Amino acid sequence: MRYVMITFSILSVLLLMGCVEPPVPHGPGNPSRLDDTGATLEDVNAVVDANNRFAIDLYKRYSMNNENVFFSPYSISSAMAMVYEGANGQTADEIKTVFYYPDNSTSMRLGYAKIYNTLNKPSNNYELSTANALWIQKNYHIEQNYLNVINKYYGGKVTNLDFKSDTEGSRKTINSWVEEQTNDKIKNLLPTGSITPATRLVLTNAIYFKGKWVKQFDPKDTQKKDFFVSPSKTVDVDMMSLTGEQFNYTEDNDVQVLELPYDSDMNNNKLSMLIILPKNKSGLSSVEQSLTLNKINQWRSGLSKTKVDVSFPKFKMETEYTLNNDLADMGMPTAFIPGAADFSGMTGNKDLFISKVVHKAFVEVNEEGTEAAAATGVGMLMTVAVPEVKIFNANHPFIFIIQDDNGEILFMGRVSNPA
Repeated sequence: MRYVMITFSILSVLLLMGCVEPPVPHGPGNPSRLDDTGATLEDVNAVVDANNRFAIDLYKRYSMNNENVFFSPYSISSAMAMVYEGANGQTADEIKTVFYYPDNSTSMRLGYAKIYNTLNKPSNNYELSTANALWIQKNYHIEQNYLNVINKYYGGKVTNLDFKSDTEGSRKTINSWVEEQTNDKIKNLLPTGSITPATRLVLTNAIYFKGKWVKQFDPKDTQKKDFFVSPSKTVDVDMMSLTGEQFNYTEDNDVQVLELPYDSDMNNNKLSMLIILPKNKSGLSSVEQSLTLNKINQWRSGLSKTKVDVSFPKFKMETEYTLNNDLADMGMPTAFIPGAADFSGMTGNKDLFISKVVHKAFVEVNEEGTEAAAATGVGMLMTVAVPEVKIFNANHPFIFIIQDDNGEILFMGRVSNPA
């Protein structure tokens, strides 16, 4: 039997910069609303839980070294959901196990559609959008039912390209789409040689964000300070600071947890950064080893308004991952094996396998912003003794999560060395 390659290129991008003027639509602009008729909170929670469990699994793999980490579990999970929709047999079972997809396919589809609509909801305070695309070899048969599902519930738009005769032109077309969706922050996602005449299908996902902190850091307060990459080694970094402000905060014996909200509309999706800072300068490894989704949810539920003096480093990261070995080791090797992979839900035949899964990400944190979320509430205060002011000094390695108000982990990372 002749086998052809199927390439899945997964892209996530986060642009973290403040904007003075109202955001200008970019890339997808105002994507068409997907059909989430009948979607329930349970459907959304099932997808959020699956995505977040995968996020923790992948983070633990990447945290085995001392390098910076940054990726979008939402981007990877949503792109692989489109792959899963076309898988059958053992291939589908393995993908489902790795990504924790819900047993009920209708619930999964409605959950993804609802989340897609929420993330693409227009806002005057921040830019957040996600888009999916399928790039198919012209005249190559893809089952219409599969295309209908991908378009209806995932917003995957189909473009026919000629990988056989115009390999380089096809690669440039896909890369141009990526640049457009990410405001030119990700270039050359697919490098020369990544597309071949044997390529039949490429799936791409892009996620882009630009927003401002609710409580911005004053650049005049930013100073060069030591960041402890280890207890005995420091690097000089730009450390931002805020004093005496109230934030959602909690702590236990091992960590301090701080939530920094981003500016948003009253009735829009609320976004925030959750920072997990070990109390011990050498304690990140033990925190990572014991990290679970249940523990993150416990920290979230324990957050309360507290006066905090914050010191937080400016940083910028660009990361790139090829996920083939990671996904195979995590439990889905069959999808990468010619002859064994079963994507007959896409073509009606077992003639496809995954050749490469690529993931790129970009993040920048500065005084103006990162992501958007406004914490709105009614507080009734009475005069009591002056409360203790907590000191949150992120001058050593920490974990950070960018999330929405459903608890969806959109991005996750580790700052080992902000320099």
